[in-house]
Amino acid sequence: MDAVTSNGEHGYAAVKLWPPSQNTRQMLVDRLTNNISTPTSFTRKYGCLNEIVALKYAKQIENFAFGSASKLDEQEPDSDGTSAVQLYVRECSNLCLEVLKGGSSITMIEEQDTVDSKADCAFHETFFDISKGKRAFIEEDEAQTLLSPLKEPNNFYTRIRFSNRSFGLGASHVAGPILASIKNQLKEVDLSDFVAGRAEAEALDVMQIFSEALEGSQLMYLNLSDNALGEKGVRAFSLLLQSQTCLEELYLINDGISEEAARAVCELLPSTEKLRVLHFHNNMTGDEGAIAISEILKRCPLLEDFRCSSTRVGSEGGVALAEALAKCNNLKKLDIRDNMFGVEVSIKLTEAVKNKENLTEIYLSYLNLEDEGASAIANALEVTAPSLEVLEMAGNDISAKAAQSLAACIARKKSLVKLNLSENDLKDSGALLISKAFGEEHDKLKEVDLSQNSLRRAASRTLAQDLADKPGFKLLNINGNFISDEGIDELKDMFKKHPDKLGPLDENDPDGEDFDDGDGDGDGRDDLEAKLKSLDVNQEE
Repeated sequence: MDAVTSNGEHGYAAVKLWPPSQNTRQMLVDRLTNNISTPTSFTRKYGCLNEIVALKYAKQIENFAFGSASKLDEQEPDSDGTSAVQLYVRECSNLCLEVLKGGSSITMIEEQDTVDSKADCAFHETFFDISKGKRAFIEEDEAQTLLSPLKEPNNFYTRIRFSNRSFGLGASHVAGPILASIKNQLKEVDLSDFVAGRAEAEALDVMQIFSEALEGSQLMYLNLSDNALGEKGVRAFSLLLQSQTCLEELYLINDGISEEAARAVCELLPSTEKLRVLHFHNNMTGDEGAIAISEILKRCPLLEDFRCSSTRVGSEGGVALAEALAKCNNLKKLDIRDNMFGVEVSIKLTEAVKNKENLTEIYLSYLNLEDEGASAIANALEVTAPSLEVLEMAGNDISAKAAQSLAACIARKKSLVKLNLSENDLKDSGALLISKAFGEEHDKLKEVDLSQNSLRRAASRTLAQDLADKPGFKLLNINGNFISDEGIDELKDMFKKHPDKLGPLDENDPDGEDFDDGDGDGDGRDDLEAKLKSLDVNQEE
C-alpha cells in the first residue's frame, strides 16, 4: 500500500496507507482464492470451493471490502488510513468465512447468475443474535418485534443465538412458526440459557415447542447448555435430536446431565458419524452416565474435541471413557479434568492417548493421577502428539518421582505453548528437572505454572533463568511456594525488563516447611547433580 501524501506545513512526505495499489488488491484476491479453494482448518470444516468459483467469490469479496474501507477512509480525512486497512482485512476474512458456510452445494455451482446470487448472500447478515445485553424475560409482544427480521422473505440467516433471553410460552408460540419457516436454511442454533427462571412445566413446554419447530433441520452446530435439562429436558428435545444427521458440534454444558439424562442423549442421537465436538462440562453424570457417554464416543469416528470435565465421574466411568477414547483417532483436544479417576483410570488413559498424532491440547488436572499415573501418561505422550500445545496436570499429587518422565515428555514437545503443573509436590528437585526440559527449540512457549509446589529459591531462580528471556514467553506463575525474601528480590531483578512476565508472588511463604530438599534456601544443585547428569531430556531418539 504505497499511497503517499505531501505535508505542506513541514515539507515532507507522509505515508498514507489507504488506498492500496491495484497490485496489492490483486495479490489479496489471489490470497483469498487460495484460502477458500485449498485445505485449511475452515475448508475442512465447511467445505472447499473449486478454484474457478473461489476466484469469482474472491473478486467480489475484495471489491465489497474495498468499498466499505473506502467509505470509512472518506469519513476520516486526517487519518493515515490504518482504520481503513484494518476494516478491509477484517471484512475480507469475515466474508470468506460466510461464503464457506453457505453450504456444500456451493462447490457444484456452474452458472454465472447462480454464483453471483450466492456471492451476494455472503454480503447480507447471516447471524441473528439476541443474546446481547442483560438477561431478560421475553413474552409474546416483545417476541413479535424482536424476531421480526427472521420473518423477512428470502432472508439469509443461517445462524441464530437465542441465549441469555428467557422464553415463556407466549414467546415460544411466536418463535415456533418463525423457526419452522427457516429451519431448512439454518446451520447453527444456540439455545443455551433460554428458559432461565421459568417453572419446570413451562420450561419443558417451551423446549418441546422449539424442538418441534426445528425438527428436520440439518444443523451442524447445536448448543443446549445452561438449561438445567435433566432427563426430562433432554427428552423434550427428542424430535430435534432424533432428526439430526449432519451434526458436527453438540454442547450440553451445565445441563444437569445425570445418569438418566446421559442415557437419553445416547438413545436420542441416532447419527453421530460427523460429530467433531462433544462437550458435557459441569454436570452430575457419575459413573453410569459416563458409561452411556462412552457408547456415544464409540460412534464418533471423526471426534476432535471432547470435554467431560467436572462431571463427578469415578473409576468405573473413567475406564469406560478411556476405552472409548482409544478409538477416537482424530482427537485434537481432550478435557476430562476435575473427576475422581484415580491411578487405575490413568493407566487406561495411556491407551487413549497412544497414536493420537493430531492431539494438541490435553487437560488432566485434578484426576488423582499420583506419580504412577502421571508417569504412565507422560511416557505415552512422549512418543505421540508431536504438535502438543497445552499440557495440564495440576492438582494430582505428583512428586519429584514422576518429574523425570514428565521432563522427558516435555522435552519432545517443541510446540508446547502452555504447561500447568500447579498444586502438586514437585519441590526443587522435580522443578529443576522440568526446567531443564525447556530447550531453545521451545520457542512457542508462553506460559508455565508451577505454583504451589513447595519450591524454594534454587528452582525458582533456575526457572526464571530459563524462561525470562525466551522470545514470546508471557507468564511464569510460581506463587504459593516457599521462596525466601532474597529469592523474591532475585526473581524480580531477573524479570525487571519484563515484569509482566512474572506472576504475582503475594501467596508465597518464605517460612514454609519443607524437610525433603536438604538446606531449604541453598542452591540445591549439588544434591541434584547426579540426577541431572543422568537425564538428557532434549536428546532426540
